[in-house]
Amino acid sequence: MKSISKILSICLLAVLLLTACGAKPTSEQGGYVLTTALKDGQLVFVGVGSDIEGVVNPALKVQPGEEVTITLINGEGAEHDIFFPDVDAKTERVSGQGKVTTLTFTAPDRDGAFVYMDSVPGHAEAGMQGYLLVGDAEVPALAEATGMDMSVSADTSAPSAQPTGVTVAYALDTAMQDGRMVFLGKGGDIDGKANPDLKANAGDTVQITLTSADGIQHNIFFEGANAQSEDVVGLGSSTTLEFMPDRDGTFAYYCAIPGHRQAGMEGKFIVGSGVENVSAVQSGMSDMNMTSSPAAAAGPADANAVDIVHDPMDIPPSVGARGPEHVRIDLETMEVSGMLADGTTYTYWTFNGLVPGPFIRVRVGDTVEVHLKNSITSANAHSVDFHAVTGPGGGAVATQTKPGKETMFTFQALNVGLYVYHCATPMVADHISNGMYGMILVEPEGGLPPVDREFYVMQGELYTTQPFGTAGQLTRDTDKLLNEDPEYFVFNGASMGLTSDAHSLKAQVGETVRIFFGVGGPNFTSSFHVIGEIFDRVYDQASLTSNPLTDVQTTTVPPGGATMVEFKLEVPGRYILVDHALSRMQRGLAAYLVVEGPDNKDVFDGVITPGGGH
Repeated sequence: MKSISKILSICLLAVLLLTACGAKPTSEQGGYVLTTALKDGQLVFVGVGSDIEGVVNPALKVQPGEEVTITLINGEGAEHDIFFPDVDAKTERVSGQGKVTTLTFTAPDRDGAFVYMDSVPGHAEAGMQGYLLVGDAEVPALAEATGMDMSVSADTSAPSAQPTGVTVAYALDTAMQDGRMVFLGKGGDIDGKANPDLKANAGDTVQITLTSADGIQHNIFFEGANAQSEDVVGLGSSTTLEFMPDRDGTFAYYCAIPGHRQAGMEGKFIVGSGVENVSAVQSGMSDMNMTSSPAAAAGPADANAVDIVHDPMDIPPSVGARGPEHVRIDLETMEVSGMLADGTTYTYWTFNGLVPGPFIRVRVGDTVEVHLKNSITSANAHSVDFHAVTGPGGGAVATQTKPGKETMFTFQALNVGLYVYHCATPMVADHISNGMYGMILVEPEGGLPPVDREFYVMQGELYTTQPFGTAGQLTRDTDKLLNEDPEYFVFNGASMGLTSDAHSLKAQVGETVRIFFGVGGPNFTSSFHVIGEIFDRVYDQASLTSNPLTDVQTTTVPPGGATMVEFKLEVPGRYILVDHALSRMQRGLAAYLVVEGPDNKDVFDGVITPGGGH
């Protein structure tokens, strides 16, 4: 169940925009703004602005024959409309949080109380109806006493069921099982079953008790009944949802936290015979509702957002000529509000508060002891999978870590190379996209040959509900992630994050530089290129025991892969690191290598023309 204040805060920016664009949010101008919400287990309309602010199913007062404008904002994501049957006026249906529709009609030319409702099947019965009061009319006494006039029903093909007086109760725990998030039945016939079939008859009172057994934020939503629980946050927290199914059918229930349904938290709710709309429900479950929702408005930017960009020069020194040792690595998974761009913030999931996570440096033969702590403030479980590990899950099987807990495992570094590590908690792509990736370098005996400068750069993607360039606090979009439709491409976490004075790569003429480059992804291959330079040596696919490629312009790095490139700097200037799929520059993907020192006109001689962008 979502509080009215939370729903209204989501809609605030949309209301301001509507007002600026000439919408009529107050009754003084013959118009009203309503949003949709869940309150006390019911679907309702909630007033926005003026004298109806926060009022549930508010009475809308107008004069006979007055032109009325109604603006409907979808506040919680389900499909809705608003219908005035007495004047045969209905909005378009809107689905997706933040979606807006507007309707203008002429009020009846006589005094009276006229019903308005949501005509989506079952929604009026679930609580979404109120009155349009024309002239001096008042809300009917029955409606005031009950909060709903049941003598009026929505236009629905499925009749409402009468209460049976039977209560059907189920208890579910949230859990991780076989690499998936699941609902786990507790007690009775469903005990120990993952995502069990839940059964009831139309008209029964259904009670669902949901308990967090994994410490992660969850809820449960029932399609067909449009019923959603409060979120459970923290190990052992629980909530109870109560509702009454009104018709036979087979419907999905699932966790509505973004990404959790796709990670495995979905089952079937069978009402009565279960035969009505079975094919439609099965079709809907098979495609997992992959269609992207319309973009929601961004909230205000977080004034307390932090810089999450990992400085590319923050690299530990080479292991040198030392022998094998026991090395301890401490990682902490942290969910932080970070600066994506100027005026734009985003909630990142990180290792040690930065994107990418720490650059880890060991040598072949080392025994590595990994400690993973999940911050008590996290809403999700996290883990780590090292591509350098020989063992199940790269360590992920031993590090599925609940908020406030710590896990540990050891491995021996058997293979030389530069390897990606990332979170491997379902939905894995969601965790990676939000910033949970980094690299570990396993050096050969004696270490790598010395160079003058080393840099650490990783490429990733962000899938935000709001379009690229939107100001404010952005939200992640699981549908876009699954459709591989990112809004942002980033180096080290932020849009153009390695172009600032604070985080650009810096070197001097005559120096040899080495770039450790990896792709967290989770989906897109990079064509890594430095504009104005040629790689003297490329260790393709980060194979450091193979002979390097030489004199390379662009090298390909897949998601979950890496490369090491080296080149000598001959000429001063600003060199731009790019993915040579260059449209991605327009979505925030560029970094600067700033080289200072004397001109070398034997190598390059020309007058710098303005406007070139270099």
